Amino acid sequence: MLRHWHVSFLSFCFFFLFLFLFLWTPYDEISATRTFSVDLINKTCKTCSDKSTVFNYTFCSASLQEIPVSRTTNLQGLAIVAMELTLQNATHTLSVIKELRRNETWGHPFASACLRDCDVLYSDGVITLVDAVAAFLEGKYGSAGAWLTAVMDGATTCEEGFGDMEEASPLTEQNYSVFQLCDVALCIVNLLVSHA
Repeated sequence: MLRHWHVSFLSFCFFFLFLFLFLWTPYDEISATRTFSVDLINKTCKTCSDKSTVFNYTFCSASLQEIPVSRTTNLQGLAIVAMELTLQNATHTLSVIKELRRNETWGHPFASACLRDCDVLYSDGVITLVDAVAAFLEGKYGSAGAWLTAVMDGATTCEEGFGDMEEASPLTEQNYSVFQLCDVALCIVNLLVSHA
């Protein structure tokens, strides 16, 4: 219960942080800033895509541009947006997992074991993402990157668990989204480290 409250409170804080950043931008500068930030999003996603064979440029660009505040922010703001999106997706995935586990008629006993493992991985992952955001906000980019990598590993482990049991994964889309969003955030964090 305390962990759930902590995640909800953090999401609430992010909302007001983004609202403040958006409202703080003077009206006559919004269109220029928006153009600059969309260019920043595309440039950042392209740079990250060029550095990795698994990074999805289209996913990165679409995900970041979907959040209005990302169009009026800088590279640090994009990292926070990516981490917040990852946290929302991981929390949603955890809810899906718990719903599937409540459905006793779903799948084979092996699939139930996989879901139980994914439940643990995502329960830990949500808390780890909160730690990553906190580390990032404190300027501890190395720690934030390590936490993000751990969550990526968790999404991969969850997905691979079904393959190892020769079961169809009901979480392929969710695992992919969490992995990619973590990758976006991690790449931006690494860019910030390289520019420091």
